[in-house]
Amino acid sequence: QVQLVESGGGLVQPGGSLRLSCAASGNIFSIYAMGWYRQAPGKQRELVAAITSGGSTNYADSVKGRFTISGDNAKNTVYLQMNSLKPEDTAVYYCNALDPPDDYWGQGTQVTVSS
Repeated sequence: QVQLVESGGGLVQPGGSLRLSCAASGNIFSIYAMGWYRQAPGKQRELVAAITSGGSTNYADSVKGRFTISGDNAKNTVYLQMNSLKPEDTAVYYCNALDPPDDYWGQGTQVTVSS
C-alpha cells in the first residue's frame, strides 16, 4: 500500500504561481512513476505531468513551459511548480503513484485561478 498526501493548493490570480506537494509513504520502493492529474467541474480527469523513477518527465500540451514536475527522493515527495497560471487551470489536482498493476491516489487539492 502507498499513501499520498497532497498540499499547496489555493486561490491565485491569473499569472500567479503555486507549488503543489505530494508526500508518499508506505511501500514506496516499487513505485514506477508519480504524476499529477486534474479534474475540472464537468470534465474528465486528465494527466497534467508525470515523472518516472528514472527521472523522465511527461507533460500535457496545455501546461508545457508553465508547469514543472520534480521529485525529492530523500523526502519521498513529488512537486508540481505551476507558473503563469490561467483560469482554465482551475481544478482539483490529484497526486497519483503507479506501482503496476496497482495505482494509488491522493485526496486532491483545489486550485482556483481567479481575479
